[in-house]
Amino acid sequence: MEQNTMTHAPLITAGTFLGIGMGGFVDGILFHQILQLHNMLSAKVPKTTIANIEINMFWDGMFHALTWVMTAIGIALLWKAARRVDVPWLGKVFVGALFLGWGLFNLIEGIIDHQLLNLHHVYEAQGQSKFDYLFLLSGVVFIVGGLMAIRSQRDVTVSVADRR
Repeated sequence: MEQNTMTHAPLITAGTFLGIGMGGFVDGILFHQILQLHNMLSAKVPKTTIANIEINMFWDGMFHALTWVMTAIGIALLWKAARRVDVPWLGKVFVGALFLGWGLFNLIEGIIDHQLLNLHHVYEAQGQSKFDYLFLLSGVVFIVGGLMAIRSQRDVTVSVADRR
């Protein structure tokens, strides 16, 4: 069987963008909408009036629009990667990249929104709390786990014939 140079990079990039989108949607749907623990600006604009609720709802919508864009980019990149014969379809690499992206989302969003800008906290009723640090920790765990899954497949070779 003919062996060509294979690359995981397009699959990792697509999975990372999809993971960022997935992390954002889980945050927005679970914490903002279902559990209603916080909104995008709830530490700065408390949900005490209809006007403040509308402001928070608008910025939650902007947040969801951004996560949708990240997801759409991930889908486009995955579609592009699927057309390449030099990209092996390895489940561990893809799932690892999803967790890498989700972890990056949790870590970056947690640092910027919860710590630096103080826009909201995971459990707004408690303000800065252990839940903010657990959110950051989940980001680190997802990143490390994702990288471990990706690296576990770095020496796997797939022939072009098997890829088609």
